[in-house]
Amino acid sequence: MTRLLGGEALAGLRQRLRRRYEQGLAVGDTGTLRLSGLNETEHAALAALLGRPARQRSSVQIELAAVDRALDAAGIAPTLRVALELLDGPITDRAAQRERIQEGWQGVARSCDAPLRGWIEQPHGLGLVKRLSRQDTDVATILCRAAAAVLQRLPAQGIPRAQLAAQALGDAHALDDGRPVAALVIAVLRQRAGEAKVVVSDADDTATERRRDTWAGAGVLVNELARPALCLNLPGAAPAGQPAYLSLRSLVRTPVAWPVRARDIHVCENPNLLAIAADSLGARCAPLVCTEGMPGAAQRTLLRQLAEVGARLHYHGDFDWPGLAIANHVLRAFGARPWRFTAADYLACLPAATRPGSVLTGDRVTACWDSTLTATMEQHRVAIPEEAVADTLLPDLVPRA
Repeated sequence: MTRLLGGEALAGLRQRLRRRYEQGLAVGDTGTLRLSGLNETEHAALAALLGRPARQRSSVQIELAAVDRALDAAGIAPTLRVALELLDGPITDRAAQRERIQEGWQGVARSCDAPLRGWIEQPHGLGLVKRLSRQDTDVATILCRAAAAVLQRLPAQGIPRAQLAAQALGDAHALDDGRPVAALVIAVLRQRAGEAKVVVSDADDTATERRRDTWAGAGVLVNELARPALCLNLPGAAPAGQPAYLSLRSLVRTPVAWPVRARDIHVCENPNLLAIAADSLGARCAPLVCTEGMPGAAQRTLLRQLAEVGARLHYHGDFDWPGLAIANHVLRAFGARPWRFTAADYLACLPAATRPGSVLTGDRVTACWDSTLTATMEQHRVAIPEEAVADTLLPDLVPRA
């Protein structure tokens, strides 16, 4: 056998023959193989194997049954496949292997309850499970069962994430950021909420806030006392005339039935503006909510609650690029309308806005609500902080009789 097919000179030929078996040529297959591009040594080896004259040809067709009979009759090996395995080791049937792997992943899906099973059977869901389990179906089954145990307890009523993890999985840290079960649960929750993009391993501040917001939407608290939402004269929130802070904990655990349907709720970016409104108007000020920059989980939860009961949200922020980015988010996420935040409003504020340090810098942001605002700001290159236009905004906060 070594004399017929062995040695370095025929290693390439043996690999070509092995690949045909690896590609799905089953054990006992009596079909044919056609090989082309053979060198003189390879032609001679095949000719000797088949008992033919060693003539150079452009291609050679091998009858597998004849080769198997010749090898068996010579006492070399019962089949060509066995001969190749004796020379270079076992041959893996790649097609059968792929079929087994596919069946394994189908088994992972079948091990889940109906809602989670439907998600895993989608390409993006299965892809995420494969990545989180590192292509190990046994690990994937464990992850999916753990995720199902968590999802069965959701939505919750303001349960801390660590408590949920301890109760559902027996490990208070099993749902911490970066843990695979947490990533899987977050992905399912986002799909249920209609979010298209799934983020698995992001670690910046924005991604952390986004994960916290997703948990909050399911009634799960993460760092529940961090960065509460600031508001003024919001019905049901605090005594009139006094700024109030609403923690994520209170918003999720004891949500208020906000009596603001069809009411105008103004939203600002900077707490200084809310303080100015409190000092100037006190209890007369219309309801005002502050995002304090890009809204965090508490701010987003409050704005979402207000929007869901039918409040009309009106947003104003800084006339600079970060201010436009925040406004884009608030308008798109919560259906808010711009509040004196157009190109015309920007131009009206310019005469009194030019001060040292007010030069517009950074990367441009396109305002989704006004196609001319970005170009107008680029033309004048002046940044206008929200506090600088307080005199323009305060009259809007005086309720009309």
